[in-house]
Amino acid sequence: MTKDGEPPLIYLMAGEASGDVLGAGLMRSLRAATGGHVRFAGLGGDAMTAEGLASLFPISQMAVMGIVEILPKAPMLLRRVRQTADDAWDQQPSAVVSIDSKAFTMRVQKRLFQRREKAGGVGPKLIHWVPPTVWAWRPGRAAVIAQHLDHLMTLFPFEPPYFEQHGLETTFVGHPAARQPTGNGAAFRGRFRLPKKAPVLGVMPGSRPGEVKRLMPVFREVVTRLAGRYPSMQVVIPTVPLVADAIRDETRDWRAPVTVVQDAKYKYDAFAACTAALAASGTVTLELTIAGVPTVVAYRVNALSAAIARRLIDPEAIVLTNKLMGRRVVPQFIQDDCTADRLTVAVERLFDDPRARAEQAAASEATRSMLLADGEDPSDRAARTVLDVAGIGRDVTGALS
Repeated sequence: MTKDGEPPLIYLMAGEASGDVLGAGLMRSLRAATGGHVRFAGLGGDAMTAEGLASLFPISQMAVMGIVEILPKAPMLLRRVRQTADDAWDQQPSAVVSIDSKAFTMRVQKRLFQRREKAGGVGPKLIHWVPPTVWAWRPGRAAVIAQHLDHLMTLFPFEPPYFEQHGLETTFVGHPAARQPTGNGAAFRGRFRLPKKAPVLGVMPGSRPGEVKRLMPVFREVVTRLAGRYPSMQVVIPTVPLVADAIRDETRDWRAPVTVVQDAKYKYDAFAACTAALAASGTVTLELTIAGVPTVVAYRVNALSAAIARRLIDPEAIVLTNKLMGRRVVPQFIQDDCTADRLTVAVERLFDDPRARAEQAAASEATRSMLLADGEDPSDRAARTVLDVAGIGRDVTGALS
């Protein structure tokens, strides 16, 4: 749909921090693959903005998690769905690539698919990256999204069959966490003045305001108990700008010294400085595994959301490392099990037991290798897929022919 002589336009949609990071990597790889002969429009956060995207509106409005938590924001979300679909259609891109945030992005893609049908099949290719976790709950969603997409890109190698059986072409592109750099823990301790030999607990309460609000009280209690046993313990919290101020406010009077770091360039150094971590369930647990940080995973949602989820979710699929390894390598404490007593005991074991730390460390390289497709960089593979599906790969660069 791009006019003759214009670089192809790719419309991107990312509704939260993790998708924003994926989108930024995709933008860099698309530029590299096309020699810069590509344009971008759409919706993204700080990382995509840094790559040159002018976001349609702030993605902080999309940061909602949980069945019940979405309901109060439903009218606003639906308005944003209509606004985004209208904008994407009016821009006439070669492809629309949505990234995660399924409650929002799938509604936009469905509207675009319906418009394309009314236009006789003329319109952008519709691509999604990071599918719904049908392998964990509600497998019927695979058939639903297959009706409205041209192509799907997955993070994990076990995902394609769930969607291919419904006729949706799917490519395992890999997970960017597999390419994350090795951090420098000594440099981090020096920069932020942490004692060289003090135990360091990494605390990661999530990237959404709701997650932080629910988890920080129990994390506070865990830190209080650990500080009594490990007087020299330091707490490090790598986080994102959206929740950084709330975390600083919450931790001002914690019993252990707290270092809050929101600059992404220190993230992996912070990981490397940690003796162990206490983290919300999510992508960060995978990143911690690959970084070799022994981790305890915790999670809580709204009570009604939890009651519904218990009937639908496979508990063995909640922690990504455990799903990939086929066993519980990383201890997990979800909802009613997410108590200060249980979390404290689990963290103490990681501080005190070399065997417990070694078991998780052994999963690091195995997990990394499972997250790469033929050894190719995931962002590069995703860019190749987008250009090929959009039918512009061969026109733009011989490297993709």
